[in-house]
Amino acid sequence: MDWTDDGIVLSARKHGETSSIVTLLTRDHGRHLGLVRGGAGKKAQAVLQPGNRVEARWRARLAEHLGTFNCELTEAFTAALLKDPLKLAGLSAACAITEGALAEREAHPPVFDALLALLCAFEHEDWPSAYVKWELGLLSEIGFALDLSECASTGQNDQLAYVSPKSGRAVSLAAGEPYKDKLLPLPEFLLRPGATGSPEEVAKGLVLTGYFLDRTAFQHANGSLPAARQRLAEKLRA
Repeated sequence: MDWTDDGIVLSARKHGETSSIVTLLTRDHGRHLGLVRGGAGKKAQAVLQPGNRVEARWRARLAEHLGTFNCELTEAFTAALLKDPLKLAGLSAACAITEGALAEREAHPPVFDALLALLCAFEHEDWPSAYVKWELGLLSEIGFALDLSECASTGQNDQLAYVSPKSGRAVSLAAGEPYKDKLLPLPEFLLRPGATGSPEEVAKGLVLTGYFLDRTAFQHANGSLPAARQRLAEKLRA
C-alpha cells in the first residue's frame, strides 16, 4: 500500500520516545492517520503543526494497517497566525471539528477544498464570518444540510429569522414569533453569498452551527463539541 496526496495536518500526538501519530485531512483519501518516525523532533514538529499543508506519502504492508507518513511542508499556515491568538483559536477549532466530524478514510474532496479556503481566509479580518459559513458547509457535506431557502411554515423566502432545532429548516419572523424562545436565531449574513456579519451575528451563527454539529456529528460519538471549538465561541463572544 503506497500513495501520495495533498494533506492538511489536523493533529499530531507523540508516540513513544521519538515518533508521532499524525491525523491528516487528505484530498483523495479523507481523514487518515499514520505514524511519522521522528515526528517528536523539533524539525518535524514545525512541519506537523495543525493547519499546515503538506505533501504526504503513506505506506503500509496492508490497507488496514496504521501505516507510516512521510510529510513535506508545502504551506506553513500556522506560523502566520502565531501572533494572533484569536485567529489561532479559529484554526484550532476548524482542525478539531474536521477531525471529529469526518469518518476515517472516507474521501471528501469538497471538505478539503473548503478547509483550505478557510485557512487562506484567516489573512482577512472578516474571517469569523467565513468560519461560520465553513461550518454550515461542513454540515451539508456530512449529510446534515440546513434548509435556509424558505420558511418551513409559509413557504415564503422573505424575512427568514429563525431555524427550527428539530427540522433544520428556516422560519420567517412572523411565523416564528409565537415560538421564538424555542427556535434558533438565523443571522442574515448566512442567507447572502459573500456577506459578512457583525460580531453579534457571528456569535449567533456559531450557536446555530454548533447546535447542529453537536447533535448530528458529536453527541453520539464523542459526547460534545471539541474544547477548541468551545474556546473559539467564548473568545468571539468576548
